[in-house]
Amino acid sequence: MPNHGFIRRCITETLEGLREGLTLFSGPSRAAVIYAIRPDDPMYIFDPQNLLAGHEPKFKELYIDSDDWRTKCSIKYDKKKFSNLIPEKNLGLAGLISYGGRSSSIVYQMWFTDHHPDMCNIGPTERWLEHAVYRFSHDLANEEELYTGISGSFLKEYATHAVRDFIVDEMNIRIGWDTRMRAYPILEAVLKISRTPEEREWPRGKLIFVEKASIPKMNFILELPEAEQPCLDNVKHIRKLLVSVENSDLKLVATENTIIGITREDHPDFFISVDFRGGYGFLAINDDLVCSFSDGRFKSTTHKEKLVQVEEALMDTDMDAEKVTALFKVVTGIVHNAAGHRYGCSIVIDLNDPPVFIMGHSLLHPLDLKNQDNYDLAKSLSKVDGALHIGADVKLHRFACLLQGRNVPGENRARGARFNSALRFTAEHENVIVIVVSSDTLVSVMMGGKVLKTKWKLETSLICNIPVPLEKWVPLSE
Repeated sequence: MPNHGFIRRCITETLEGLREGLTLFSGPSRAAVIYAIRPDDPMYIFDPQNLLAGHEPKFKELYIDSDDWRTKCSIKYDKKKFSNLIPEKNLGLAGLISYGGRSSSIVYQMWFTDHHPDMCNIGPTERWLEHAVYRFSHDLANEEELYTGISGSFLKEYATHAVRDFIVDEMNIRIGWDTRMRAYPILEAVLKISRTPEEREWPRGKLIFVEKASIPKMNFILELPEAEQPCLDNVKHIRKLLVSVENSDLKLVATENTIIGITREDHPDFFISVDFRGGYGFLAINDDLVCSFSDGRFKSTTHKEKLVQVEEALMDTDMDAEKVTALFKVVTGIVHNAAGHRYGCSIVIDLNDPPVFIMGHSLLHPLDLKNQDNYDLAKSLSKVDGALHIGADVKLHRFACLLQGRNVPGENRARGARFNSALRFTAEHENVIVIVVSSDTLVSVMMGGKVLKTKWKLETSLICNIPVPLEKWVPLSE
């Protein structure tokens, strides 16, 4: 008979470490798992934060109404073995990333987490879930006497390993198994350089890593003699060299060990690209984003605000879909421009007809922001102190506007005058949305005197805070 107490301990500690690690990598994240230990066991579910709510019909179809998942298994159950793992790929459920597997010690398991809208690539997260599959199989094969309890701690710190695993998989697919290019030294160098200021400035510029076999095929603007090629371990030297390619289309070229030279657009068939952008940066394979990095860690974020709150508020109005799309596109572009150049600004989206009066620079003829030249001008005007005033007609009516109002609950003195003035202004004007971008790229969306929120809270499920049979969970959740 299975030891349900031991299974619960394994799965709880593994899932909690997984959730904490993914939260550091992607922002607030939930995790869940469904599993069956032996071939004749019922399917169990453990979903302590209601991640899988809304997908009950699909789980009922896959695991209750059908036995295909059970009969498909070709691995003989043996609780002492775990190494013969057969993967089960992403189920493709909306809003979720999933990955599972079958092994001798666990006949079926599928792990889930949130698919955040601002992820560079889901590949590293899939590799993370894949390792959770491996750890759970390993722990159950070892049984309680040999259980170390390290799976959760290991999964919490798995970010660099997940990025490495994804890069290695992509290298094997794109250039074959015989490559000698190692990922770990590259990832270590990237993080070290990102943390190294030069004259109190964080690194900017591009660095590409190539295979040694590709170097003779490349055209260099500047190529260093082999005896004078700086080693990547000399981070201060590399940081100084990176200054030479700032604000240009030039790129430093490196192997996993040394800097080779400088090139422009001449790339081999396979390369790892690193784009340093000051306080953060991006890592890509060729031109395909893998992840970002900041604060000495790899992360999944694109560093672009999705402004989901704005989109939801606009969709709730009577505006036609074409105008909603145009207005949202304009506003998003202005916000991303401000965040990318690290300056603060405010944008008033005024859905009233006619627009409310705001003290500021009026325009004799409002600028149609669907026109590219006007749109580019609006981006420049957003740098001027005060807010842009954009109407539901997708036109700029004023700029350098002063937002005024009386005290309201929820003001935050730590956020400064721009934030609190906007909060007060929205409390006194209906049908107005204000977006505030701070110079540290933090973005706030306000309406009705409140900061709009869309993120769910990590609340404990009353239905599934311990593993329960899936057939009991489905009717309770529907």
